[in-house]
Amino acid sequence: MRVVQVTKFGGPEVLVPAQLPEPVAGEGELVIATVAADVLFLDTMVRGGGGGEYFPVRPPYVPGGGVAGKVVSVGDGGDPGLLNTTVIARLPGGGYAERVVAPAGQVHEVPDGVDPVVAVALLHDGVTALGLAERSRIRPGERVLITAAGGGLGLLLVQLAKAAGARVVAAARGQRKLALIREQGADAVVDYSEADWAERVMGATDGAGLDLVLDGAGGQVGATAFSLIAPGGRFSAHGTPSGRFAAVDPGEAARRGVGFWGIEAVQFDSDEHARLTGQVLAEAAAGRLRPVIGQTFPLASAADAHAAIEARAALGKTLLLI
Repeated sequence: MRVVQVTKFGGPEVLVPAQLPEPVAGEGELVIATVAADVLFLDTMVRGGGGGEYFPVRPPYVPGGGVAGKVVSVGDGGDPGLLNTTVIARLPGGGYAERVVAPAGQVHEVPDGVDPVVAVALLHDGVTALGLAERSRIRPGERVLITAAGGGLGLLLVQLAKAAGARVVAAARGQRKLALIREQGADAVVDYSEADWAERVMGATDGAGLDLVLDGAGGQVGATAFSLIAPGGRFSAHGTPSGRFAAVDPGEAARRGVGFWGIEAVQFDSDEHARLTGQVLAEAAAGRLRPVIGQTFPLASAADAHAAIEARAALGKTLLLI
């Protein structure tokens, strides 16, 4: 079967098409014929050699933590009723492939009326967005800043914050992303590549400051966003496209009464993942959660997908179609 492997740690060029034997389902596993694979910023970071203490993979390996497709075989002890059903599945790796093995407990049937490509676009970002929205307890009328708002996760957070009745200020880089964010309902957009972006955020709050920051950018952008929070506000530091999470001074947070949390807030156990995934799929079936799939690539062009993400050229969600 066709796969794409990381042959060594490095740039996008180390993603190389290859042929591997088709997988066989073991006990408690399923084999899925994939139609689409999720592509995450995390995939690019690990491919480049980062995050080794958390993701101890060694080349050659097949990246990819989520797929959509049809169940073609079921291992011993599995449910034969799943054969030929369309599913999405979280994986420990191996998603950039024509067929994958998935633990049965990580597989979710795609509801009728939901495109499997849409479903896999929500597999990671939708669960994270819903988890962050629940953790943040967004209230009507609150002033909410979402950074890295032009990515797959950021755009879903814009939708969820608007649905909760918040006044949403969204920050990203470049006019193409800002235009897309406006289409998702943001009340104000700012470009954080411009020197006065913080002043523009404050202007969008009429000088009152922010009640909540959902920081998907990290680094200096996140640090600046933290400084804009009004006393008693909340700050989520969950993104690292800048290379690091936003640093929060606990002493300053305490003085201002700002509650804050990091990536641990969206590190869910299996039961919580299952609950959130089911809820995300239900929201998609009802038309209330709509991932923005900005670009797709064929499997053999996985290197181009990684290059687009790293160049900050990708809009919304990036997927491989197989």
